Amino acid sequence: MTEIDATAAFLAARDQLLALAGEPERQRAEFAWPDVGAAFNWAHDVFDVLAEGNDTTALWIVEEDGSELKRSFAQLKQRSDQVANWFRGIGAKRGDVAMLMLGNRVELWEIMLAAMKLGVVLLPTSVVLGPHELVDRVERGTVRWVFAAAEDAMKFGEVPGDYRGVGVGFDAATADQRARLYDWTRYEESSAGSLAPVAKTTSSGDAALLYFTSGTTSLPKIVVHSHTSYPLGHLTTLSWLGVRPGDTHLVISAPGWAKHAWSSFFGPWHVGATVFVANYARFDAEFLVSELDRAGVSTFCAPPTVWRMLIQSELTRKPRALREIVSAGEPLNPEVIARIRDWWGLEIRDGYGQTETTALIGNLPGDPIVPGAMGRALPGVSAVLIDPTTGDEADEGEICLRLEPERPVNLMPGYYGDAAATARATRDGLFHTGDVAQRGEDGVLTFVGRTDDIFKSSDFKVSPFEVESALIEHAFVAEAAVVGAPDETRLNVTKAYVSLASGVEAGEETARAVLAHARAALPPYMRVRRVEFFELPKTTSGKIRRIELRQREEAAHAAGERIASEWREEDFPGLKG
Repeated sequence: MTEIDATAAFLAARDQLLALAGEPERQRAEFAWPDVGAAFNWAHDVFDVLAEGNDTTALWIVEEDGSELKRSFAQLKQRSDQVANWFRGIGAKRGDVAMLMLGNRVELWEIMLAAMKLGVVLLPTSVVLGPHELVDRVERGTVRWVFAAAEDAMKFGEVPGDYRGVGVGFDAATADQRARLYDWTRYEESSAGSLAPVAKTTSSGDAALLYFTSGTTSLPKIVVHSHTSYPLGHLTTLSWLGVRPGDTHLVISAPGWAKHAWSSFFGPWHVGATVFVANYARFDAEFLVSELDRAGVSTFCAPPTVWRMLIQSELTRKPRALREIVSAGEPLNPEVIARIRDWWGLEIRDGYGQTETTALIGNLPGDPIVPGAMGRALPGVSAVLIDPTTGDEADEGEICLRLEPERPVNLMPGYYGDAAATARATRDGLFHTGDVAQRGEDGVLTFVGRTDDIFKSSDFKVSPFEVESALIEHAFVAEAAVVGAPDETRLNVTKAYVSLASGVEAGEETARAVLAHARAALPPYMRVRRVEFFELPKTTSGKIRRIELRQREEAAHAAGERIASEWREEDFPGLKG
């Protein structure tokens, strides 16, 4: 049997997508997943090959105080070899799980590359988590190693487990921190590691990454990704981002969540582009836009929350080098897309995927944009809409991936340590996303909502996303979350929890204005009939936990009580009807 050249196969598929950039129909029709064989390891077979003798900047990190750090591809190749050799020397071995709890600092990228080369399984973890959440992750993730900076390492004093701590940046820690973490190994010692190349010992199907899901409705599950499902699978993400060789790419995403790997690691580095990071303690629109301009960022990805804050800041001048702008995480409202188009002359292209997958659906460069729609299945992806009552394909239904005749390349192998959850997600020969979409006449898909979020009112289905999109068009509304409030007559009525724009006061006149706007913008069955000004509950990754709001409504209804801080249509003569 002829031995497969994994590097050549991967690069040929990548180059096919690049050659067809701007021709989305051909990308979708002609792309085929490459056969990379049984021993594919992206860090060895792609990154190291692209990095050999390559002095192009791979990573560029800028801090709020103006200081910055740059590393070339060649430097990161050499450094990751050194870290891998050192890490193996202190006892790390293939299959060990290493929690990586770091912010956007160079060591994060060094460790990710080194761990992949060794076959150590990475568990990226957000720095905002507290000891209670870490206890769960360490236990269920069977963590053997923890990488953390001093300020986060202190949390592990309350976290039991059979793991070894490695402190990153401990030389800069306070004397008290160093004293309390005396038994942690110092990452700085890795500078004594050998620079020799690391031998590849992994298989394509080995676990490479573990990610905890957002947990918007239940205890987070642990997603397993292999050395193919994520590294190879992110060819879909590359096509959606529209990133090209020579580009500088910026994504607003915190380490510890899957989107960081999508756009701060695999997507841009697949083509040898520069990953640009602008660190800030609090979001500053002027700082962000000025850095986009100064650094010559050509491709930019941000979640809807950031896009909404950008338009509230009225920064109308387009950063000079921007060519592609995208959004993911939650659906993007048409009003935001229109405002950026007017200001910058660019279309925000929406995209959709899950922690369990790479990018699945999106608007590719060159696609005609339907405002508010998330696009069509990306190259290599076969997505279907399934009616949950009949199990048949439909024009509105749950987004699913068929598992036959071949399992999708960019789908997780399963949930870590949870065969039952894996079986539920892959029942009936399908991978079930739990998200509902509608297909338009042109085949473009529009997000409707999570299966758990959609509710009925007077026998009509109400999509929270549609209502929220209408609400956010009002100047008073910064963000909104819509749920069904139980009602004896209509089964449910539409209730909006609203986060107000800066400077807007919660009160009777604001409530009247928001309800009146909803009355004019929405059909009667979907109209907002109750509103409350509220700090929206969110997961640590920033997704709204509507389940908490639903539970709040159900508890009030069960008690026969009206929530004192809400406003209702009947409070305003002339609005009810």
